[in-house]
Amino acid sequence: MAIHAGRHSLGAEQGRIVLMTLRDGLAAQAGHDLVLEPTRWSGELVVGDGLTPKSLEVRIEMGSIVVREGTGGLKPLTDRDKREIAITARKVLTADRHPEATFTATAFDPATGGGGQITGTLTLAGRSRPLRLDVSQADPGDYRAAATVVQSDFGIKPYSAFLGSLKVRDRVDVRIEISLPEADGADNPGDPA
Repeated sequence: MAIHAGRHSLGAEQGRIVLMTLRDGLAAQAGHDLVLEPTRWSGELVVGDGLTPKSLEVRIEMGSIVVREGTGGLKPLTDRDKREIAITARKVLTADRHPEATFTATAFDPATGGGGQITGTLTLAGRSRPLRLDVSQADPGDYRAAATVVQSDFGIKPYSAFLGSLKVRDRVDVRIEISLPEADGADNPGDPA
């Protein structure tokens, strides 16, 4: 990862975390595949002198989840629909009892040319489970990560309606986009540090 050594603050100013759900069941055509986003989150990445990551911790406020998009369904989502779905999502995720989800990295496996894998522990709805992020470098300083979270692994019962004929699949895809500053003077070696 071609970034400078030191502590890097993370949050909505540097990137975004997106959760993508898919619908299932006999009445799936009535529902929507959703793109959800927590709007309040923070973290810290520590990079060592050898320019390898040393630690990563991220905190997500579960009460800040909003619906960004809904595709499919019998009719497009209205703003009111999006607000109601966000409220339901927060209930399903027990945001009132567990207002924060956390990810703490335990190992970094950098790949040549940027990216690699980050292994760690995700704590969600009061339960902790291992999670692996597959990281790629889109551009210098721009990184993308992907993972899949299985709701039932965290004791979460995926949303269902109409006696289970419309439901959200147990697996949720997570996509993360982060922009980090490049190493000081990497593009301009004559600049003072």
